[in-house]
Parts: sequence; C-alpha cells; structure tokens
Amino acid sequence: MIKKLIFIILFAFQCLNIKADEGMWLPMLLQSINADAMYSKGLKIPIDSIYSVNKTSLKDAIVLFGGGCTGEIISNKGLLLTNHHCGYSQIVSHSTVDHDYLTNGFWAMNMSEELPCPGLTATFIIRMDDVTDTILNQVNSITNEDERNNKIRVIADQLIKSATNGTQYKAEVKPFYYGNKYFLIITETFKDIRMVGAPPSGIGKFGADADNWMWPRHTGDFSVFRIYSDKDNNSAEYSKDNIPYTPRYSFPISINGVKENDFTMVYGFPGRTQEYIPKEAVRTIIENTDPNRISLRDTRLKIMDKYIRSNDTTRLQYASKYAGVENAYKKWQGEVLGLKRLNAIEEKSAFENKFIRWANDVKDGKMYVNSINQLNELYIKIRPYSIAVDYYTEALKGIELMNFVNNFSKLESLAKEQPANEKAIRDAADNLINASKGFFKNYNASIDREIFSRLIKAYRTGTPAEFEADLSFIDKKFKGDYEKYADYVFSKSHFSTLEKCEKFLQSFTAKKLKSLTNDPAYHLLSLGNAAFAEKVKQPNNDLQKQIELMQRTYMKGQMEMAADFKQKIYPDANSTLRVAYGKVEGYEPRDGIMYKYYSTLTGVLEKYDPNNYDYRAPEKLLELYRKKDFGEYSSNGNITPCFLASNHTTGGNSGSPVLNAYGQLIGTNFDRVWEGTMSDIMFDPERCRNISLDIRYTLFIIDKLAGARWLIDEMNIIK
Repeated sequence: MIKKLIFIILFAFQCLNIKADEGMWLPMLLQSINADAMYSKGLKIPIDSIYSVNKTSLKDAIVLFGGGCTGEIISNKGLLLTNHHCGYSQIVSHSTVDHDYLTNGFWAMNMSEELPCPGLTATFIIRMDDVTDTILNQVNSITNEDERNNKIRVIADQLIKSATNGTQYKAEVKPFYYGNKYFLIITETFKDIRMVGAPPSGIGKFGADADNWMWPRHTGDFSVFRIYSDKDNNSAEYSKDNIPYTPRYSFPISINGVKENDFTMVYGFPGRTQEYIPKEAVRTIIENTDPNRISLRDTRLKIMDKYIRSNDTTRLQYASKYAGVENAYKKWQGEVLGLKRLNAIEEKSAFENKFIRWANDVKDGKMYVNSINQLNELYIKIRPYSIAVDYYTEALKGIELMNFVNNFSKLESLAKEQPANEKAIRDAADNLINASKGFFKNYNASIDREIFSRLIKAYRTGTPAEFEADLSFIDKKFKGDYEKYADYVFSKSHFSTLEKCEKFLQSFTAKKLKSLTNDPAYHLLSLGNAAFAEKVKQPNNDLQKQIELMQRTYMKGQMEMAADFKQKIYPDANSTLRVAYGKVEGYEPRDGIMYKYYSTLTGVLEKYDPNNYDYRAPEKLLELYRKKDFGEYSSNGNITPCFLASNHTTGGNSGSPVLNAYGQLIGTNFDRVWEGTMSDIMFDPERCRNISLDIRYTLFIIDKLAGARWLIDEMNIIK
C-alpha cells in the first residue's frame, strides 16, 4: 500500500494542470465536480444557474438544432441563433437561380416573411437523470453481452415510459463512460422552425474551404431562425395559425466585447470524441483510417470543385455536398499532424504502462491489465477490416449513383416474394419516383461519372484483397479501363437520369426483376454489398463487440485510477448536452509565430478578391468599413469578427453559445483551429482553440448591413 500511495502522489503531481481547459462536462454534475475550478477561472454566476431542473437556467435557452448542431434562443419570441453552416441546407433549399439566398443572403423584415423549414427541428433538454444504479444493478450479473444489452433496452423502455407518460416530452437512455454510467435524457422537440435571416455567402462563408479550420478567421458564420408553437406554447407541426414560441429563458447579449484571459464557457451538444482509446486504436487512425479517407475525399473534392466553379446551377446543386465532404477531410489532415506532433502513440503507451503499474496493486487489477492488453490486440486484429470499411464507405458509397440505387433493393425483395404482391411493388415504385425527383434536382451525372471512374479504381486497389468484391469483369470486358467502364454504366443504367429512372419505375413489375438486377449500376452495388456483408460486416461487428466489452472494463479501470489520483475525468462526447470552459487566448501554431486572440474587419479587406469566389465580400460590407459606420458594435475603431478561446469543443458544438462569466452571450462557436483538431483524441492546452464569431459582428451585420433592426429590438442587449 505504501508503494501504491507513493505512486499515486507522484503521478497526481505529474498530471496536475497539464490539461487545464480540457473537458466536456455534464451540466448536472458541475456543482459537485467543476464548481471550484470554474470559480477560480472567473465564473461570476451561481453554478445552479447553468443547469437546474427546479428553476430556469441557462440550459433552457439551448437547443439541439436539426440533427447535429447547437442553437441558442436570443429573444422572448423564440428567435434562434446558430451557424451559417448549420443552416446551410435550409438556405440552399430555399434558394433558386432567381432567388439566390445563398449568394445574396435572406432577411425577413417581419414575421410574415419568415420561411417554413419542413423537417427541421429544435430540441430542448428538460432534464438529465442518473439512472446508472437502476440499470447496472440489474445487469451486472449477466455475462452474455447480447442478453445484457437486451435487458438494458427493456429497463430503458420502462424508464422512458415512466418519465414521459402524459406529457409531450420524449426521452432516451444513453450510456456514458462506455457503459459504466447511464443517464435518462428527457427532451421537448419543436417542429415548426422558420428561417428568419442569413447573411450572403460572402460573409457567412467568407474564406470558405481555404479558411476552414484555420486562423485568422473573418467568417460571419451565423444564421437566424425562429421557433413557432401552437397557441398554448406547445410543439406543433407547421401551421399558419402557429405563434412565436415563448421560451423558458433567452440569453442576454453583451456588446462589451472580450479581453485576453476573460472566462468563457461553451454550452452545447458535442458529437463524438475518443479520449480514452488505447495506443493501437490511435495508430490505426494515424497510419490507416485518416490517410485513406483523406485520399478518397481529395479525389471527390477536386472533381466537384472543377464543376462548381463552372456555373451557378452546379454551384447551388453541390455547395452543400461539397461542404459536407470537405469539412471532415480537412479536419482529418490536421488531426494526423497534431497526433504526430504530440507523439500520441508514445504518450498512450506511457499512460498504459502507468495504468498497468497502478492496476497491479489494486483489487480486480488483473482484469484491468487484461483489458488493456486485449484491447490493443483486438485493434491490431480489426485493422484490415477497418480499412475495408473505409474503402466501402468512402469509395464505393462515396459515389452518389451507388447511394441512390441502394434505395431500390426493396423492389428486388418485393419482386422475389412468392406470390409477388404487385400492389406493394407499385406503391414502392411510386415512392421511389417521388424520391428520384428530389435526388436528381441536385445531381450532376457528369460530376458523378468522373468520380465513379476514380473511386471504383481506388476501391479495387485499396481494399484488402481478401475483402474485395470480385470486379474482375472490368479487366476482362473493359481491359481495366475505368473510363470506359464508367461510360458503360452511365449510358446503360436506368438510374443515371431522371427520365430513364421514371420510365423504368412506371413500368416495373415482378416479371421485370432481371431488368433491375442486371442494371450495371445496381449490379455493381449488389456485388459490393454482398462482398461487404459476407466478408467484412459480421467479423468486423464481432470484433467491435469484443472491443466494446474490453473498452468498458478499461474505462472502469481509468475511472477508478482517476479517483485514486483525485482527478476528475469527463465522459467522451456523445451528442449530449455538455459544458466546456476556458479563457480567451491566442496560441503559437509553430515556432516563431504567435496568433493574437481576435481578428478585425481589416482582415476582410486584406483577403478580399473579387475574382476568387471564396473571398468575395459584399460591396455594402466594404462600404460600411470604409465609412467606419460600425454603430455601437465597434472596438478600438474596428469590428471584431472572430475570437479564440481554449474551450474544448468538437463537431456538434457548431452554433453553441459562447458565454462570459455572467452567462451573457458574447459569441457563437463555429470551428476549431487546424493545429488542434486532434482534440477529439488528445487535447493540447497549448494549441487547442475554439473559434467563435463575435456577437457584435453578428449584430452589426443584422443591423447595419441587412437593415433588420426589428430583430435587434427583440433582443436583450447588455451595454
């Protein structure tokens, strides 16, 4: 025990403050875990004003926006602020060549002009309850993982039913710490969301792909929506009779600006991190997964970019698609460089050695040692399967045509039934006709054909031989010429144009099954799907289950080790509500270079290039700058578009409110710096910075550029 105590003291001292602002913390546990640290960093409001189920708190002004972003309520009339890139698909869906809101922006000048957004939702958290004991006490004795998971689902269903009966709320039970804790999360989802405003892309996407993940930034990355409810303030489907939602809370907005070392807090829904994985998992990311995905996406992006710049119709069709592909592509590049710079594999190895030394001196230590050793062995074993998964998803399924024809597998299943149900086939075909119209609206076969020829070749050369679909017919019939093969598929397939697709579907019956299965595009996907299902999917899933089991045990050990060291560790992000806190500060990206913590509107003028779509800024913005017509939103005679802070964020935090020590809105989180994108796996306090849009720039654009002062008047502005 003396040996263990000495080790704990030395290790705890070694770890002290090395990751000062790391963490995505559960808001309901701030009081017990984070209060002292947050107050020491400058927090000025009571902890229970951040999260409470007994009174109004900051959480009541935060929403999960759509499926993967965060938004915040900024008026008592349901006005909602998020990122431009979070509202991007809505802006695109409302845009046409004649009404190009993407390029020119959109601003409603009264509520009657706000645009409905079918399918868009905003979800509030009502409360989060720790149900760990309720679940684990009933499953800890179950050794079979499938039985354990089934039992957890049964218990979760009971908890959800009990929590939501008689309400309009929904709920889910989610695992944390790899299944060592469980929380019941009760939510309220609103379905009538309307677009209120969006700046021109020359502001909302200024810098575009060139500046993505980079600093300094000058991007006005925001869009504005409004939540509507029925007359009783309850969630309702869209209706012209709905009224603006009255929120439980809306953020006061400070226009006093930020200073270096100011306390900041980001409150939102971070998507996914992997902070506690072992060294061989990190090795796979650095040496296989990220490089493979980067290469495959680079191919797609270069082809799309060439066409996007050729005409406005293609730009509108592919702007959102391009952004979706490019975002992770650039992030993975920074992630690899960051992990290598941090010597992540060596750091993980060193931690695991310390973990094993600790485990050798505690109860159940053999179990913990076994878990980390087995985990690393499993990650080595699963590596070739992981490569096959990447090439299947990023190469074969990276082709739009392949994803589209995948929808037609239901027709094959129905046509094979004995006897065939022709009415069901007709209904399915009619549904596919409707879906096809939506697909082809934003589809360019020339782009996809070029991507097709490149990615099919990549799939064949990159997929481990034992997992590849047999596509030898390309060598035999087309002499290995992928351009000729692409021409054949796109000229002969029923699914390469809307006209051919509709003609095929309108006449499809069970007797025409072969016309589906022999279609060259459908045939190719069928071969790829079959090979994946037969050779990759099940063994990969089996290994993943073993990894999950060992990771749960390893995580349990890490939690116990942290408790011994008097350390506090947060659960990996899993799209649940979290709080991150830090301070306003710049960083040193490389030796001899120091980035200050803010940018100015002068930088827009420096980057401005009317011949480069990424750096075209609206003339009105330039004119406002020349006249110094900044209103009440300036600082030192200039406008501050963006600032940096050391909050730990990830995907899903896009659109999150950035708050000062008093819980007032000072910005909107929208990105991380490129040198810190490895923070999903390993946090570096020296370089991990989140990039936020200064709220004063947002208000300046709304007021001075858009002329939508009526929206400013709705807000609670703190001067």
